[in-house]
Amino acid sequence: MKKKIGFLSFGHWRDAAGSQTRTGADALLQTIELAEAAEELGVDGAFVRVHHFERQLASPFPLLAAIGARTKRIEIGTGVIDMRYENPLYMAEEAAAADLISGGRLQLGVSRGSPETALNGAYQFGYIPPEGKTAADLARSKTEIFLSAISGEAVARTDPARTGGVSGGLAIQPQSPGLRDRIWWGAGTRATAQWAAEIGVNLQSSTLLSEDTGVPFDELQAEQIEMYREAWKQAGHSRTPRVSISRSVLPVTEEIDRIYFGNEGQGDQVGLLEGVRSRFGRTFAGEPDRIAAELAADAAVQSADTILFTVPNQLGVAYNARILETITKHIAPAIGWTAA
Repeated sequence: MKKKIGFLSFGHWRDAAGSQTRTGADALLQTIELAEAAEELGVDGAFVRVHHFERQLASPFPLLAAIGARTKRIEIGTGVIDMRYENPLYMAEEAAAADLISGGRLQLGVSRGSPETALNGAYQFGYIPPEGKTAADLARSKTEIFLSAISGEAVARTDPARTGGVSGGLAIQPQSPGLRDRIWWGAGTRATAQWAAEIGVNLQSSTLLSEDTGVPFDELQAEQIEMYREAWKQAGHSRTPRVSISRSVLPVTEEIDRIYFGNEGQGDQVGLLEGVRSRFGRTFAGEPDRIAAELAADAAVQSADTILFTVPNQLGVAYNARILETITKHIAPAIGWTAA
């Protein structure tokens, strides 16, 4: 299987010593610049995390549209948009517009979202689950509305008083053909991966799985991917789905890398998250050849078709472009990737 690779930026900014990304403007503009540099290196995708009430990227569509306008080939996407916070119809308009600007390169990851600093943050946006429903239920129902909207289904009716007595359905505009096939669900469990298969969206497997069976993270993630593909087959969808995973990779090739990351390599982490025993993926830090060998032996890396590498964005565009260059030259070829 020929792999695709991309970078995943959390878009942190801090006015602190050592940070090259001190303001929100820095985070946004540097993400655009890094996407341009990544495209020149042959990287396949530029993806951003979305977090609210944090000094991180929060409103993805202006950023994605800007990247789309400044690049020609690279895929642009999210990992992930927290659907609890979204108006699904307005989001459908924004997504279609960004996709059209990019020429159909949007790969949009959505989900229930991850644990956050804000207490009931989505409530402040006006979105409260109906009685008897959970936040996850709310995210799923909004996702289904969003999928209907970008598929061109009627989501409103005409006003007969303005249409000569004629009543008919209205779809969101603009529409972007093919966008429905480029939506991904960020799944943190095997069950949610199966649900993603049932509704016919691609899979973004999280580096935080909110379950633990005692096996290493990569094996648990590979099992999740296998169950997703089986559920996809059972659902009878006509197309072949895509599956992405992300890995924290910090290659050490210069002394400055060793100063920053020389001791950060670690194994899986297991702990309680919101009362659930969860397993976190490891960080790969060290010599590029060793990282390449470790990733080549990673069961989930072998199974997925797209690998997203997280970047330490606060170290600036030039530093992160060098990391991506090291990945393209010395790491990604070992897992089945070749330059576009």
